[in-house]
Amino acid sequence: MARDHRHVAVDAGVEIPVPAGGETWTVGAVILNEQGAAFAQKRSPDRRLFPDVWDIVGGHVEPGESLISALAREVEEETGWRLRRVRRLLGVSSWTGDDGGGLRHEADYLVEVDGDLGDPALEWDKHCAYDWFGPDDLPRLKEKCPPGDHLIHDLIAKVVVKQERNRL
Repeated sequence: MARDHRHVAVDAGVEIPVPAGGETWTVGAVILNEQGAAFAQKRSPDRRLFPDVWDIVGGHVEPGESLISALAREVEEETGWRLRRVRRLLGVSSWTGDDGGGLRHEADYLVEVDGDLGDPALEWDKHCAYDWFGPDDLPRLKEKCPPGDHLIHDLIAKVVVKQERNRL
């Protein structure tokens, strides 16, 4: 999907790491609806990496691709929505999956998208469900996660709880 992603707004001060040669990077997007709930999709049980767990939108950065271009591509591929704005960097982490892919660095962002948030165009061969997670729904994000591996829960909780505090 060759799209021009230069029209994605990036808020001032948002850090965008530049991968060094030989590094493998992934990106993730936390997307909120008007009620401040975060979107997550459940990975299919037959996926090699992280089967049957909740995940945010995102994926691997292709060789020669910028993190923002990868983020825009992944948002569109996984939901049909269009990345409009990158609000802030939520964090950078490093992890190794059990798929033999080696060390990966991941940059996760809070973003805004355009599209029908009530009707995402999921990649049904890769994901089996989706939902919106508010403060009361957060424990579900830990379902089927290995003990101590609550990256998605913690990432979404960080954003959703802050949104809730700002609403009160």
